Amino acid sequence: MAKASATIPPPTYDLERGLAAAGARVVAGVDEVGRGAWAGPVLVCAAVADGSPPPEGLTDSKRLTPRRRTVMAEQVRAWVRDHAFGQATPAEIDALGMTEALRLAANRALEALSARPDAIILDGRHDYLGAPWTVHTRVKADLTCVSVAAASVLAKVRRDTLMAELDAEHPGYGFATGAGYPSPTHRAALAEHGPTPHHRMSWSYLDRLPRWRHLRVPRPPAEDGQLSLLE
Repeated sequence: MAKASATIPPPTYDLERGLAAAGARVVAGVDEVGRGAWAGPVLVCAAVADGSPPPEGLTDSKRLTPRRRTVMAEQVRAWVRDHAFGQATPAEIDALGMTEALRLAANRALEALSARPDAIILDGRHDYLGAPWTVHTRVKADLTCVSVAAASVLAKVRRDTLMAELDAEHPGYGFATGAGYPSPTHRAALAEHGPTPHHRMSWSYLDRLPRWRHLRVPRPPAEDGQLSLLE
């Protein structure tokens, strides 16, 4: 459930300005969505703000209602200097593991920007990007840093839209409302009908589905930090 953002301070440019003062000309905020879903891609947005005041009410996407998030995404798209998306498919997640899939998606987003970032602000503690990027991790950056908050909203709305389109192809799984996460509707459809081509087939939820557990594929060996990124 979305939380009211009026009780918390709005995101600032403090970190972006500090990086600019150290010589970074282009600073990109990066955030992901879909990491814990059972179906659909993991999607990353990279956003570059221009230093001007952000849309009023910008905050972490999880603190906005779906309707407010959609409106905010429209405002953010018109406001940011640059943004781009990258994603890794369920098949890539199964083949690579979540850490490498996140890296792949983030690289696709960053490389799609019109200018290569000199510095990247990444939400959370774990730097899943690494070299050759100059990465600065920040816990709750989607709440405190303007560019990451923008990326958070854009990523969430983009992925929700993609999942709604999959709902039309595979009705009954609740993709339009649950975005591929394990809702009761999703669980019931899986038990009855099994996974779709958009499900992650290396994940342990299949072990709890007697009719379909034989479909599970081996998960790649865990990397450093990868287990904490999985379901």
